[in-house]
Amino acid sequence: MLSQLKLLRNPRFWQVARVVIFALACMPFLFLLQGALLNTLGADPARELALETGRWALRFLLMSLAVTPLREMTGLTGLFPLRRTLGLFALFYAVLHFVVYMVFLLELRWSEIGSDILERPYITVGFTALLILAAMGITSTKDMMRRLGPRWKQLHQLVYLAALLALLHLLWILRTDLFDAVFYGTLLFLLLAYRLVTRLKKRRARIARQQSV
Repeated sequence: MLSQLKLLRNPRFWQVARVVIFALACMPFLFLLQGALLNTLGADPARELALETGRWALRFLLMSLAVTPLREMTGLTGLFPLRRTLGLFALFYAVLHFVVYMVFLLELRWSEIGSDILERPYITVGFTALLILAAMGITSTKDMMRRLGPRWKQLHQLVYLAALLALLHLLWILRTDLFDAVFYGTLLFLLLAYRLVTRLKKRRARIARQQSV
């Protein structure tokens, strides 16, 4: 048990873990690419690609949100860099989702993009989530963190809004798939509840310290 704890606190372990997680995160893309090339994605490959890239974008987004609670509950600081890695993969699959929509579903009819975004609510919320993720991806570097200062944290708090919009977008497309609605919705609810409880505890602790002075 002690040896396992030492391993989990070893920086080299987390360096290897990040490489492994990066490789695993690429696997869905490779499987989807293989399915598209070999035509094994079913009767409607375009829809299957759109659904799966959307699901993986949401999955990686939820995984990135789960990093902070896990780090705070376990005290494993090596988990922290994984939040950025998983968040960038969420952006990667979200961009793929948009590319599939543009190329295979919209067939590169660029003139219809604006009307689709404005007139179809499920595309509106999905595109808004993509813009938020893109802004967070662009500003995810240490240099941008220094440049933005306090605004960096404010911007990256929008990740929860992006997750809500992404979930709504996916469920709007699936409609009758109750499993996805319950599963992803429950995960997001638990993550939001944890963040709310944590913020309330910190606020109470801050008030208590101020009153004791």
